Amino acid sequence: MNDRIKLQFYASTPETCGYLPERQSISAFANPHMDMDVGTYNELIQFGFRRSGGYLYRPHCPDCKACISLRIPISEYRFSRNDKRTIKKNQDLKMEVLDAKYNEEHYNLYYRYINNRHKGGSMENPTKFDYHRFLICDWADTSFLEFRHQKKLVAVAVTDSTISGNSAVYTFFDPDEKQRSLGHYAILKQIEYCQQNVLPYLYLGYWIEDCDKMKYKARYKPAEGFIDDSWEEIPQKPTVC
Repeated sequence: MNDRIKLQFYASTPETCGYLPERQSISAFANPHMDMDVGTYNELIQFGFRRSGGYLYRPHCPDCKACISLRIPISEYRFSRNDKRTIKKNQDLKMEVLDAKYNEEHYNLYYRYINNRHKGGSMENPTKFDYHRFLICDWADTSFLEFRHQKKLVAVAVTDSTISGNSAVYTFFDPDEKQRSLGHYAILKQIEYCQQNVLPYLYLGYWIEDCDKMKYKARYKPAEGFIDDSWEEIPQKPTVC
């Protein structure tokens, strides 16, 4: 890490893992009371960190290394037949890039999505404050990629820009539009967005091979994982594309 950056790091208290419930999770996070900026974010994201609101964190579990920070090398990515089918069936959608600020229509869609996908979980019934605290940060260079079918809002992808690439922070979409594969489509559009802006990587957050909710990230090939403090190519397994 750049030795000009002097940060303090803390560890969270152990709690039940949200992805592998039989295990305990601990996160390391940068001191939230120190001044943060996009340059520091750019440094930390290359060491497996991720943003949640104004916090930068990464897993720090002493007995588990299941969470692997994943990124896609944009210049090497080739759209599969499945990717192309997903893009084609959503060609009637219009994408607009918006500044990161509170939007009532976005919040209403987020609320519906969370209560459909995370019913009974800790994110259920999010308030406007929860929404703002999770997705919007005053020091980050964040964009909201908005997708509409005619005038109807169907999805929003929240993405952060850094020098080393974009980070896919979160995507939420209309739960009634399952046939569109909007989560997959949003990642493909972020790959295209990186291509257009000549960015080297799209960071996808954490991939957990043994967690059903996270297995979908393995479909993006080639990909690199931050393993034992260095980026390594994830071995490709044969899949039907």
